[in-house]
Amino acid sequence: MKIAVFVSGRGSNLKAILDSPDLRSLIEVVSVVSNKASCQAFEIANSYNIKKCVIGSSYGCESYGELSDILIDLGVELIVLAGFLKLIPAEFINKFENRIINIHPALLPSFGGKGMYGINVHEAVFRSSAKVSGATVHFVDNKYDSGTIIAQHCVDISDVSSPGDIAAKVLEVEHQLLPEVLKAFANGKVQRLNNRVIIK
Repeated sequence: MKIAVFVSGRGSNLKAILDSPDLRSLIEVVSVVSNKASCQAFEIANSYNIKKCVIGSSYGCESYGELSDILIDLGVELIVLAGFLKLIPAEFINKFENRIINIHPALLPSFGGKGMYGINVHEAVFRSSAKVSGATVHFVDNKYDSGTIIAQHCVDISDVSSPGDIAAKVLEVEHQLLPEVLKAFANGKVQRLNNRVIIK
């Protein structure tokens, strides 16, 4: 299965995907896309000789329309948002309907929405005095973090002393969950049943 990974930061989830032994014979990352030319994840892409693209620049693709053509030409079957901080236009989502997923560093539907990314999420979770957090993989729709949930992993945060402690625990969970979900997609085990997503 050919995938494209969209990132805005250092790309630790991209690295987790590329390093997963379970995925080596199942998926191929054919493109890494960012909204920033200085994206640290491009260093990972370079080390694996993966095609890079910056949206809205002459360095890659001027528009989402151009990007969609590039991804279709590459044979991309699934798009993975892994720390991508921009809302994707509806036209692009419609073109890749049910083929765009996102990983969010909290247990949706709590602690999601506009502005809820990175340490902002973990600060909100910490302030709430929640005793569990985790990661969620969901389909992408036209709103931040509101698409149908595919899978979640929980982590105990009852002993944390800072948002940074939560971030560290949740990141470990993300690095487990995302490869598991991609393995399920590659093996055709992700199915919709009424309004729920089932992994068989």
